[in-house]
Amino acid sequence: MRELIVEADGGSRGNPGPAGYGAAVLDPVTGETLAERAEYIGVATNNVAEYRGLIAGLMAARELAPGASVRVRMDSKLVVEQMSGRWKIKHPGMKPLAAEAARIFPAGQVRYEWIPRERNKHADRLANEAMDAGKRGRQWEPSASSAVLASGAASGTDADAARIVGDAAAGAAKARAALAGLPGRGDAGAAATAGTGVAVAARTDAVRTAPVDAVRTAPADADEDAPAVGWGPADLGPPATFVLLRHGETPLTPEKRFSGSGGTDPELSEAGLRQAEAAATAFAARGRIQHIVSSPMVRCRQTAAAVGARLGLDVRVDEGLREADFGAWEGLTFAEVRERYPDDLDAWLASPKAAPTGGGESFATVGRRVAATRDRLVAEYQGRTVLLVTHVTPIKQLVRLALGAPPEALFRMELDAASLSAVSYYADGNASVRLLNETSHLR
Repeated sequence: MRELIVEADGGSRGNPGPAGYGAAVLDPVTGETLAERAEYIGVATNNVAEYRGLIAGLMAARELAPGASVRVRMDSKLVVEQMSGRWKIKHPGMKPLAAEAARIFPAGQVRYEWIPRERNKHADRLANEAMDAGKRGRQWEPSASSAVLASGAASGTDADAARIVGDAAAGAAKARAALAGLPGRGDAGAAATAGTGVAVAARTDAVRTAPVDAVRTAPADADEDAPAVGWGPADLGPPATFVLLRHGETPLTPEKRFSGSGGTDPELSEAGLRQAEAAATAFAARGRIQHIVSSPMVRCRQTAAAVGARLGLDVRVDEGLREADFGAWEGLTFAEVRERYPDDLDAWLASPKAAPTGGGESFATVGRRVAATRDRLVAEYQGRTVLLVTHVTPIKQLVRLALGAPPEALFRMELDAASLSAVSYYADGNASVRLLNETSHLR
C-alpha cells in the first residue's frame, strides 16, 4: 500500500479573526511535494482553520491515491488528540468538521502524529499566504506559493520536550512579529508587552462577544466572491478556570530557602496559618470556587483545608501539583547553594534541562509534569472554576505555558506566599492569564 504524508495547519489573526489554512501532501521517501492546498476562509477560530486544513489535505491525498496509507502531521495537539480518539470533542463547532475529516478515508488508513511548530513550516506558510491573500481581498493561488521553498523539517525531537519548547518558541516568535510590525500566525491574538520581554496571549471579552454587524467589508476592488473581513461572534463555551493559590508561609519562606518536594515537608507557620484563613475569607466573599485540588505537600493541604472548611468543599490531592525536587539544595539559601555548588547552580540558571545537585528535578521535567496535569484537569473540569493550591514552580509553569513565554520567564515572575493567580482554558485550546500574584486579601 502506498504511503502519503499530509502536513496541515490553520491560523486566525484575532481568534476569531481573518483565518486561513494550508496543507501539503508529501512523498515520505523523497520528501517531494505532491500537492498543496490553501484557502482564506473569512472570520474563524484557529481550531476551525486547523480542521479545515486537515480536511483539505486529506481530500488532496485521496485524489492522488484513494487506497493510500496516510500519515497526518500537525502541530495542533487538540486536532491530533481528538482525531486519534484520545480526547473527546466537546465544542459543537468542531464535531461536524471532525466527522467530515473521518469520512474521507476508511478507518484505519489514517494515523495522526503531533509535531512541533518548527517542523510544520510548509503548511504554516501556506496558511499565512492564504491569510495574506484574504487581506488583499483575494484568494490564494498555487502559482504564488513560496511555501515549499521555505519549508524544512527537524527530526529526532522528543515529543513531550518539544511541546514545552514549542510553547515558548511560539510566544517568542509572535512577540518578535508584533514588535517588527509583521503579520504573525496569531494563534492567540499575540501582543508583546513593552519592557517585560514576555509574549502575552491576548484574548479579550470584546473579541469573543463582538456583534455580528460589527463587520469590516472587503475593499471595493475586491473579487466578488471574496469573503468579508471583520469580527464575528465566537461561541467557545465557558472555560475551565484555574485559580492558583500559593500556600501560606512556612518557617523556611521568610529566609528564602529552597523548599521543594525532596526536603522536610514543613508545616505552615503562624503567619502562614493566618494567610490561609485570609485567603479562605476572600474566597467565601467572592464565591465562584466549585472544586479544590491541592498538592500533596503538607503546607498546601493545610492551606487548602482552611479554604475548603470555609466553602464547604472537599479537597482532592493531585501528585502533579507538587513542588520541584531541589535535591541537595533543599533547606539552603541561594547564597549557600552558590557557595557549595557554584557550577551546578550556574548550569541550573542557564538551562531548563539542568537539574539541582543530587538528583533534583530540572525545570523542563517539572514543566512536562505540570503540562500533563493541566491537560488532565482541564479535560475533567471544563466549564468549572477550580482552586489549585500549589507552589511557586508549578504556578509559574502554568502561567509561562499559557503565555507561550520562554523558560527564562520563570526567573522573571514574583509570587508571594498565599498569593492568587488565575488562568482560563478555552475549548479551542487557547488560554488567558487573568491574574498574577494578587495579594490584596492579605492586607
